Amino acid sequence: MAKKEQMLRLKFIEEFLRRRKEKGASFEEINDYLESKYQDKGLKLDSLKFTKRTFLRDKEAIFEVFGVLIIYKRSTNSYVIDADEIDEYHEDVFDNLLLVEAYREVKGKKNVMLFEQRKSRGLHWLNGLVHAITHQQIISLNYTKFWEGVSHKKTLEPYALKEFRNRWYLLANEKDSKDFFLKTFGLDRISDLDISKSSFKPEKIDIENYFKNSFGIIYGENEEVEEIVLSFDAEQGQYIKTLPMHHSQKVLIDNDKEYRIQLTLFPTYDFEREVLSHGERVKIISPKSFREHLQNEVKNMVKNYK
Repeated sequence: MAKKEQMLRLKFIEEFLRRRKEKGASFEEINDYLESKYQDKGLKLDSLKFTKRTFLRDKEAIFEVFGVLIIYKRSTNSYVIDADEIDEYHEDVFDNLLLVEAYREVKGKKNVMLFEQRKSRGLHWLNGLVHAITHQQIISLNYTKFWEGVSHKKTLEPYALKEFRNRWYLLANEKDSKDFFLKTFGLDRISDLDISKSSFKPEKIDIENYFKNSFGIIYGENEEVEEIVLSFDAEQGQYIKTLPMHHSQKVLIDNDKEYRIQLTLFPTYDFEREVLSHGERVKIISPKSFREHLQNEVKNMVKNYK
């Protein structure tokens, strides 16, 4: 594992080239950017020690550790991130590794990094599930639904893993089912995972596109995609800017009184909970049917406080 200084340098290089996109940057521009970042972070410039040889080593480290390929364009004398590598996944990898490095530095010290105490379990299944997915192997497991409390044996064809609100979910099709349908299984409710030697032929499906119009992990099987318009007060809008509710989010109004957005998605149960969580600081502009549906929800909620 790289030292903290190198990890920061790798992160700065990666974020700079990602921002520059196909334009890329020369070694000199990368060096200038690193110096400015060190100054912004209050780091000593003499600790940078960035040479052409250092950069070439960093470039290899970024590929070996994170799988992000940086290529040299001789025609423009610039370095660019390969187009196939520009996605949010690699950004998350960098962020998580920086978090690990920070945690290692403060390990044993109290009141430095305060982590969320409510943790979802089941991450110990990740490696086995990744192996089964990549090798197209059938799996069996016991699964307990929250509302039942009784485990059921499942034989599944695993397709992918999806994160939502700090929980990880397995996306899988039940073996021998009549119709193909990806169901979600929370890793924290799985027990007795077994990876068989039998394989399956996966359906050709774009998993990311499959959930394109979903808010979380619920696929709107019986829902119609709708355009939802929400209005937040200006202060709450600042939070929605920095952490958008959905990738389809479009800004309609942004001033000192209102932050109004439009979302295109399935108005599923988990999305309803998200809207309600903003309380009086959000207004549902349209559609009318969605507004009236949540009005009834709020009326029923009020009864619980009487």
